[in-house]
Amino acid sequence: MSHLRTALELAAAGVPPLPLRAGKVPFGNCPACTGGACGGRPHMKSAGTCRCPAVCHAWAAATTDTAVITSAAWAAAWREAAAVAYHPGGAGLTVVDLDNVDAVAWARETLPATRTVGTTRGEHWIYRGAMQSANAVRPGVDIKSRMAYVRWLGPGTGTMTVLPHASLALVVREETTSPGAGVVSSLLERATWDRTVAIGCRHTEQYVHTGLERGLALIRARTESGAASQAFGVARFLAGQHAQCPGPCELDTLARAIVAAAVSVGVPEPYAQRAVSNGLQTAERGAA
Repeated sequence: MSHLRTALELAAAGVPPLPLRAGKVPFGNCPACTGGACGGRPHMKSAGTCRCPAVCHAWAAATTDTAVITSAAWAAAWREAAAVAYHPGGAGLTVVDLDNVDAVAWARETLPATRTVGTTRGEHWIYRGAMQSANAVRPGVDIKSRMAYVRWLGPGTGTMTVLPHASLALVVREETTSPGAGVVSSLLERATWDRTVAIGCRHTEQYVHTGLERGLALIRARTESGAASQAFGVARFLAGQHAQCPGPCELDTLARAIVAAAVSVGVPEPYAQRAVSNGLQTAERGAA
């Protein structure tokens, strides 16, 4: 029962564990939960009311509740378990999963050093802070945090550092429409910013409009690729300029203009909105 002991140690440290069966995959749902019949657990993307005591719903089953971990409903899973996993987002963590030597080399050049755990083919880099998970954000690199699980391979080495902005930017997929295909968007009107709505902003209209237009020009120049990442950077920079304002500064209007610029060069609107939202949130965390 070494896997159960490991799970209890993780739970005591505030890291939600779950058992994995052979093949490093979660145990299947019980008959009542199969095919989403139960509606899903409350904290899942499709939140439901399911409170099944079994090891159902993969990462969503991970818990620090030792009564659940040692329950009769989980006992059979622990007897058959081939490994232990944990839910990074549930512990306020993000794991950058580097699947090969090239990915590790990229991380060493790009990301700040943090706690690392060796894997069969590469490394896990663990950061403080949770974010959206995404697979294949670049060759050999996955982001595992919310709505994801990671196999436990030991505590690793090094000092854990704060989640870098570069990791947030990675989840913005560079999807563009082909030239001449047209862009489908609900952004039919250009957003305008003025002092009648931004009554708590300490900047002049000229200052805000100049910064915005420069940022939009950078985005529109990315006609081949990179527009979504550029939108992330512009949103983060502009929001940072207003960090010391008493507010409101009507950042939503600036955000709509940034999204519209990204959409104009082929970024699907949902991805553009996500990039801009991540940029604004990153600036807010940096100012906190």
